[in-house]
Amino acid sequence: MPSPTEGHCQEFTVLSHNIQVGIGSRRSRHLVLHGWKYLLPHRHSLGNLERIGMALREADIVGLNEADAGSYRSQYVNQAAYLANKAGFPFWAQSRTRDWGELAQHSNGLLSRWPIVAVHRRVLPGWMHGRGLLEATIDLAGHPLSVVVTHLALSRHGRFRQVEALAEYLVGRQATVVMGDLNCGARSPELRLLLRLTGLRQAEPPLATFPSWAPRFSFDHILCSPDLEFLDWQRSTEPLSDHLAVLARLRWCPAATRPSGKGGTDVPQ
Repeated sequence: MPSPTEGHCQEFTVLSHNIQVGIGSRRSRHLVLHGWKYLLPHRHSLGNLERIGMALREADIVGLNEADAGSYRSQYVNQAAYLANKAGFPFWAQSRTRDWGELAQHSNGLLSRWPIVAVHRRVLPGWMHGRGLLEATIDLAGHPLSVVVTHLALSRHGRFRQVEALAEYLVGRQATVVMGDLNCGARSPELRLLLRLTGLRQAEPPLATFPSWAPRFSFDHILCSPDLEFLDWQRSTEPLSDHLAVLARLRWCPAATRPSGKGGTDVPQ
């Protein structure tokens, strides 16, 4: 990414992908027949990760959901670290959301081509422990950007509780990108509530990402604060997990000024 110059806006690409711990489901029957792969290692996982790593190379910042942090089921491979290495990302961070010790370690991950200067991890409310957010402050050529990766609950009641917690954490933010598998559609009440409470914006039009082999539901999202704008918005076409990846090209708004309030930072002019 070029250094910012007066009169020009910085552009960067962000990608969000639920990688399904490398299972690689590509048919509806795989969700049943391959269910054991959520708990046991299998010989195709590294090959699936190789293909995912190739797809991640087009992005500058990547958010990962359902990346195993290095347990028996992943053959003790930390999948975020593995993908960072394969896709050429020098910086990465991770947050374990459901740690079952040797058996399984569910996590969110973040990969970046620019330095990660701070990392915050928060637990989100829910009847079952295992939902949270990972926030990293990334130094984009001297301009801080906050990137939040999260994965919301399957139940609507749980998502509403988590949206309220997210909104309290993110309200008034600028220079912020939020992405992940939110398990709800672009027009859902819970996502509309999140946008209304935080002022975040979503890309248009909605892109269906689940299931990857016959997409019907727009579960995977990239949101940004008002001082950022979308230049491009697309989904992947190859089913590398049960979700398709989404990718957005963003830039600082030409009229962006020094923000105030929680999370405020200088942004390029």
